[in-house]
Amino acid sequence: MNEVKHPKALPFLFLTEMWERFGYYLIIAIFTLYLTALPEAGGLGFDRKNASDIYGTFIALVYLTPFLGGILADRLLGYRASIVIGGILMGIGYILLSVRDMGVFYMALAIIILGNGFFKPNISTLLGNLYSEPQFKEKKDAGYNIFYMGINVGAFICPFVAAYMRLKYGWGEAFIAAGVGMFLGVIIFLTGLKHYKSADVRKPPRADDNKTWLILGVVLLISTALGIFGFYFRKLTGIPFLGDSTNAFIFAAMPVILFYVNIWRTADKEEKSPLSALLAIFGVVIIFWAVFKQNGTALTTWSEYYTDRSMPAWLASPMKGLGLTQTVTAKKDSVPKYDTQFRPEKQNGKTVKIYGQNPYLNNLPAEKHPKEGEKLLLVPTELFQAVNPFWVVALTPLVVGFFAWLRKRNKEPKTPTKIMYGLLISALSTLCMVGAVYACGNGATKADMSWLIMTYFVITVGELCLSPMGLSLVSKLSPSRVTGLMMGGWSLATSLGNKLSGVLATLWDNYDNKANFFWLNAVLLLFATGLILVLLKWLNRVFAEYVK
Repeated sequence: MNEVKHPKALPFLFLTEMWERFGYYLIIAIFTLYLTALPEAGGLGFDRKNASDIYGTFIALVYLTPFLGGILADRLLGYRASIVIGGILMGIGYILLSVRDMGVFYMALAIIILGNGFFKPNISTLLGNLYSEPQFKEKKDAGYNIFYMGINVGAFICPFVAAYMRLKYGWGEAFIAAGVGMFLGVIIFLTGLKHYKSADVRKPPRADDNKTWLILGVVLLISTALGIFGFYFRKLTGIPFLGDSTNAFIFAAMPVILFYVNIWRTADKEEKSPLSALLAIFGVVIIFWAVFKQNGTALTTWSEYYTDRSMPAWLASPMKGLGLTQTVTAKKDSVPKYDTQFRPEKQNGKTVKIYGQNPYLNNLPAEKHPKEGEKLLLVPTELFQAVNPFWVVALTPLVVGFFAWLRKRNKEPKTPTKIMYGLLISALSTLCMVGAVYACGNGATKADMSWLIMTYFVITVGELCLSPMGLSLVSKLSPSRVTGLMMGGWSLATSLGNKLSGVLATLWDNYDNKANFFWLNAVLLLFATGLILVLLKWLNRVFAEYVK
């Protein structure tokens, strides 16, 4: 008997998601750099703390709106229409980022946030519906792994495009490239419509379900009001509590969280156990995303200032030909290209000499300094954002093959167990960064780039055990009438984790010993691993009972 193949729609969804993630991760690769670059170099000139706050709030809101997109798709628009609307909105938003005006900048972010709400939960739901057919069910985990690889093909390509466009043309052109990628994704999706028409199936809500517009109206109204109150919380009460944007996000998210609790509370007996399991998983993975999403903040800072990015001679010529090199000069660098918030002036009580306006040279070993007036070729910081997706693409076939090998021997762990392993492995990745801190004397010299590459390798293994498995779990356990909504719940957990990642990143400058910053991340992930370990027997029992 021939082995059942994957659905014909998979390549179209794979490529659609690839181009969508190309656009999103392109702007993420340069977002913090753009925010902190000085105005003379075309940036917005924020200090690192404010930049981390804006970054964390943005990536949090991007994953908060899928809750709304899930409702609208489940009950009104359908999944295909929602995906097209979301893709078009995101493409417009990416292009608007090219306009160097603060009002337009925030408007562009709002459009991207709204567009992702329509797009993100519904393409995952559509994929899950395809694998709900009996002949594909046993391949659902593998299907989500392949789909996840598509995400990371786009994420791998985009940092090279981002670096080339920024260095060759400027920030604006890089953002436009993201928009073009998103529109390509929409075109590919439309080309494959016939292949997933049958999967765009929605179950009508129960008779006692609240009406869509009532839910949306009440939740949005309360959420907006609380968000505004949260933003002015410190000014109104005088109570020092986090930052204004963080307060606003926390207050605004409360009605959404309560909405999901109410779904569980009003569920019938048959639905209650799987919904309980999903909400428990959502709560635990918040911590994973809080650590993982620091690739755009803390790890970008590490690669920009603490990593030896000197380009080897064998690599310099081809990279220069591709326009993928940064240059710095000693003392006479007349154009300040990068954020000057990096402060290694004092390391271990000793003052370190500052070279011109380029902080990269502050802790570079003397023998690697360029002579006055000469240029030093560097690997662009953006390219380190390609390391994680590279490992995803490289390791996905191995992970899929490994679990297929276990499945044939009836030893494949259940999805909740895979998620637990993902958390544990991710915790180990933070210890790689602890080693990097000690290896470079806490920033007294620069760390070898192999530390970052190793860190991304380890956390990618953890990610592959957790993120695509989480999407698969939601698809398997969600009651069919709220599948899109529960995909929005997964995104809500991601949103809360993303915001927490921004909060953690604002603490970077508070730690004189950077190893303690990474130890904090390790403790958080080990705590999450412990939580899911306590719940694991129950989660696997629910999984075995409700996933046939």
